[in-house]
Amino acid sequence: MSAENTVHAHDAGHGEHQGMDKKRIMKVFWILTAITCVEFFIALVVAPRLSPGLHQMVNPAYIILTLFKAYFIVAFFMHLKFEKAGLILAIIVPILFIIGLILVLTNESHYWIDLRKVLM
Repeated sequence: MSAENTVHAHDAGHGEHQGMDKKRIMKVFWILTAITCVEFFIALVVAPRLSPGLHQMVNPAYIILTLFKAYFIVAFFMHLKFEKAGLILAIIVPILFIIGLILVLTNESHYWIDLRKVLM
């Protein structure tokens, strides 16, 4: 096999990685910057003007925006977008773990609330 054929064979397996050029990196950078600006806008402008009852809406917005940022970082800068199984595992496994943790902590908080009622 000649050197030229070896180069083409190597490029064929990594054709998607060639799309990760400076233009795409800058596009992802600006998307991340925009999401961060939206988070700051919510924190500095929107949240202080909300009534106390609507403050519960701010945290889910932060969580959703942070998950978008995490996707872009993991997908493009860690190159997992080009490895579908790795991206799925990198996103699904931690989310399932966090959901389980939330369920356990919610159950535990109810135990402490009920315990306080018994002791008072």
